[in-house]
Amino acid sequence: MRVGVISLGCAKNQVDTEYMMGLLRAGGHEFTSAPEAAEVLIVNTCGFILPAKEESIEAVLQLAEYKRNGSCKLLAMTGCLVERYRDELKKELPEVDIFLGVREYEKLPLLLGSEAPKKAERFLLNSPHRAYLRIGDGCSNRCSYCAIPLIRGALKSEPMDALVDEAKRLLDLGVTELTLIAQDTSGYGRDIYGKPMLIPLLKELDRLEGLHWIRVLYTYPDTVNEELLDVLSGGRRLVPYLDMPLQHINDDMLKAMNRRGSKKHICRVLDYIRKNYPNFTLRTTMMVGFPGETEEQFSELLRFLKDYPFDRVGAFSYSAEEDTVAADMNGQLPEDVKLQRLDALMRWQQPISKALNEARIGEECELLIEDMDERYSYGRSVREAPDADGRIVVPRKAHHCIGNYVPIRLVEADYYDMRGESL
Repeated sequence: MRVGVISLGCAKNQVDTEYMMGLLRAGGHEFTSAPEAAEVLIVNTCGFILPAKEESIEAVLQLAEYKRNGSCKLLAMTGCLVERYRDELKKELPEVDIFLGVREYEKLPLLLGSEAPKKAERFLLNSPHRAYLRIGDGCSNRCSYCAIPLIRGALKSEPMDALVDEAKRLLDLGVTELTLIAQDTSGYGRDIYGKPMLIPLLKELDRLEGLHWIRVLYTYPDTVNEELLDVLSGGRRLVPYLDMPLQHINDDMLKAMNRRGSKKHICRVLDYIRKNYPNFTLRTTMMVGFPGETEEQFSELLRFLKDYPFDRVGAFSYSAEEDTVAADMNGQLPEDVKLQRLDALMRWQQPISKALNEARIGEECELLIEDMDERYSYGRSVREAPDADGRIVVPRKAHHCIGNYVPIRLVEADYYDMRGESL
């Protein structure tokens, strides 16, 4: 059957989609990017916060039109939103024929009338030169606002030898950039080895020939230490890039969020980087409008971002999720206050990001080419993570090919993107 797939949410969810599509391909199905031509349409949903839920529902309703007016015979809804709200979704969305949660993807081939393959390789959704390596699923941190443990359960790390084997398979497919992901990458291994094992894993992956860049995302602050920073900075293929979602910096807010670690520890990590590794790229995520957040605490967050500039800052306003501790806390803030603070934070961060980008003008670096048109080539340097950060634009040259690494010089900067010239 011809299958059309929409994958929503984070990179972790994308890996689920790739496994699901691998099962379908092994079962004899083919894929189409044209929904009007698909006999089966699938939305792999996100259920993290309210906007993500709304996006998932909207995507399903849009695809339902193809059941009425196209060749679609079956509409499937899979993933996090189904895992959490299956019964409600069945009542509210009669257009949907199949509902599967995050642990049920292997059932899909049978439901589509083909045999369930015993083994299937991932169907990579990105360009063939890059891939995500999910080193664990679920989370045991139990942040008071977060529904992920309710959806995916406690941390379940993948065995190290299995991850190295998967990395080798990805290398055989032509992957040169590997990005490690999990809900808590720096806590990797605690559940099966009794202690964090990200550093030994990184050292094993760094030995693999053929990889060009190895990047780590979603490190949890309390397990980021000097040793991890030394390893990230000193590897052959490991890139000096720290993605450390903080959510807040005020200690009272961190305690209310049930975030392990403290402002003192976070500042110590950042001071160590500032002193020893000024070439590090820093990324974080902040939450505004958490229950009880005062104007003074919000101002402390802004001052911190000025005192400790991050190259990239993602931000979102607090969303009360059912069955989480924070949803029942006193001090829930009005929606307009949350949105005002979100807007203020992003406006505050823009000139910081631009200044850090402008400081890079004149820098010579490698550009990984990911897209081209008639005039320009578009890509990323070692300082830009896939699917998250800005891009670099250079005039297209005859030798440019997607997936190639080419030398460039940076010549112009904006808030998020940069321009360069070939060397």
